[in-house]
Amino acid sequence: MAYKVAVVGATGNVGREMLDILAERRFPVSEVVPLASSRSIGVEVSFGDKTLKCRHLDTYDFSDTDICLMSAGGSVSSEWSPKIGAQGVVVIDNSSAWRMDPDVPLIVPEVNADAAAGFKKKNIIANPNCSTAQLVVALKPLHDKAKIKRVVVSTYQSVSGAGKDAMDELFAQTRSVFVSDPVEAKKFPKRIAFNLIPQIDVFMEDGFTKEEWKMVAETKKILDPKIKLVATCVRVPVFISHSEAVNIEFENPISADEARDILREAPGVLVIDKREPGGYITPHEAAGEDATYISRIREDPTVDNGLVLWCVSDNLRKGAALNAVQIAEVLMNRKLLTPKKAAA
Repeated sequence: MAYKVAVVGATGNVGREMLDILAERRFPVSEVVPLASSRSIGVEVSFGDKTLKCRHLDTYDFSDTDICLMSAGGSVSSEWSPKIGAQGVVVIDNSSAWRMDPDVPLIVPEVNADAAAGFKKKNIIANPNCSTAQLVVALKPLHDKAKIKRVVVSTYQSVSGAGKDAMDELFAQTRSVFVSDPVEAKKFPKRIAFNLIPQIDVFMEDGFTKEEWKMVAETKKILDPKIKLVATCVRVPVFISHSEAVNIEFENPISADEARDILREAPGVLVIDKREPGGYITPHEAAGEDATYISRIREDPTVDNGLVLWCVSDNLRKGAALNAVQIAEVLMNRKLLTPKKAAA
């Protein structure tokens, strides 16, 4: 069986990555249609060895489409995902618009693939926030073993999480520093080149940012509502890949060696943990890779049953595009979706 797949937001960082991953993983497609806004009509994008021209979302007929990978932002998804779903298309949405809707599954396939069967209420499945996705991949096998009580996470998030303009800003500012030109901040509230910004998304009344709130709410929905989590999210001058320092407190005893062995067997995880200089993964090395990398696993002496670890993943892939395609694979492999042409 082959599926007709539309990719909305095909000219963006994540949209292009979705097209690449569909081709890399040889997802069975009968046709791939890149869609974008009016200003991107006719823009060419790559799909494997093919070049495709973007079509206009507003005028596209979804009636014979099976899957829509949506990566065009929350406002576009809020308007269009219900319309597309009403035409019998399964929308796999990368924005924050539907994540906390009780009728929309929030899925990381390595963690809660069974929940995907609930998509039929609205024909929408939500992708989690990029920083949440890699975190729950790391937490799930440890939670199964020793039951997590509390998580304290500090993130070091790359600029690609804020889009192409943010990547361009880091590049331009870095160049300006080297040639002694004025450094101009447009996308970020402060200079990002050779700097850190302890704010991602808007501030909420309690002093946390919305990004930090997302990590709390999404982890509870995906993994376990009883887990207590607090996050500090920081933007760093890295182009691709998010890193996280994670402190975990468990109900039951678990040693660093046990955790290391468990994570080595966990789906989607690669453990690189040598206690020597360079015996860990950095964001540069994770860029372009599918895995969630875990390093620096050690016991936390400040709490009973505590562990500390370092977690790195390509935010454009596992944090967004790869996870979306993996969700489509779950629908296919579990026979939750029959292509319209096959059904006809």
